[in-house]
Amino acid sequence: MTFVSVLLALIAEQFRALGRNNPIHEIVRALGDRAEHAFDTGRPRDAALAWLTVVLPLTLAVMVVHYLLASISIALTLAWNVLVLYMTLGFRQFSHYFTDIHEALNRDDLLAARALLHEWTGIDTIEMPVTEIVRHTLEAAIVAVHRHVFGVFFWFLVPIGPGGVVLYRAAEFLSRQWNLPSAERSPALGRFSARAFYLLDWVPSRLTAIGFAIVGNFEDAVYAWRNHARKWNDAVNGILLASGGGALGVRLGAPLPEDDSSVVLRTSMAAGPAIDYAPGMEDDSGPEPSAPEFGFEPNVRTLQSAVGLVWRAVVLWMLLLAMLSLALWVG
Repeated sequence: MTFVSVLLALIAEQFRALGRNNPIHEIVRALGDRAEHAFDTGRPRDAALAWLTVVLPLTLAVMVVHYLLASISIALTLAWNVLVLYMTLGFRQFSHYFTDIHEALNRDDLLAARALLHEWTGIDTIEMPVTEIVRHTLEAAIVAVHRHVFGVFFWFLVPIGPGGVVLYRAAEFLSRQWNLPSAERSPALGRFSARAFYLLDWVPSRLTAIGFAIVGNFEDAVYAWRNHARKWNDAVNGILLASGGGALGVRLGAPLPEDDSSVVLRTSMAAGPAIDYAPGMEDDSGPEPSAPEFGFEPNVRTLQSAVGLVWRAVVLWMLLLAMLSLALWVG
């Protein structure tokens, strides 16, 4: 049922995807705003309570419906799983930006490409050269495809099923929403939501990175992961972007000023603001920052290569889901 549910949800999303400001998104946003206003006192304990009042009811409600339908009919359970996945998968919510930017660059329409990239990520794209447009587009796409697709796949496989999907997506939303600049919001909310999502995304992000390495340039992906992931100011995104860039054979990130040879993650991508390492959560997988650079500067052709990389990774995940479903059925 797991494989069939994911497959049907992907097909449904390809035909008619939810918009970025769909009703489900607005419900979670409203719950987040209400919890922020009710519990934000600046204390870590109240930040945790605010987070739980948003994430826990949504997760439990989806799980209760799932188990009630499972006691009635397999068909109803399948329909519920497909519905939840359809509402949480976001493949088409960002892919049209990627496609439109790619097409604009192919016809040398830099104005259109800059406008689309600004609309997607919110960054300043005035007079941005082609190389930087491609770099920003790749970075935003790699993080988005993980959080909207591969992370969802992983959490659908855990025992709580669709509840895990809702838990992951709600936590991802709060980590973005509560880390946006605001004079009325205390830093405690942003810190707790970032740490909570870091823990929830620890395993999925590494599985996604492994998937990029398998379906792409394996040696460069592993090298970049080991030697460059810690040069980014976001622990999880650093792994994704280092491995994704390595799998494509290109360098992502931008040099820091004042002769600093490390790289810095874009902090205003569509996938959300970059979050600094949480205390005690550093990734020990990378060596010293003096490791030599690798790969080439990205160009327009790299965008087409990225499309192939993502679809090969999707096929890999689907094959793994199919084998897992078959093993459970036979067992």
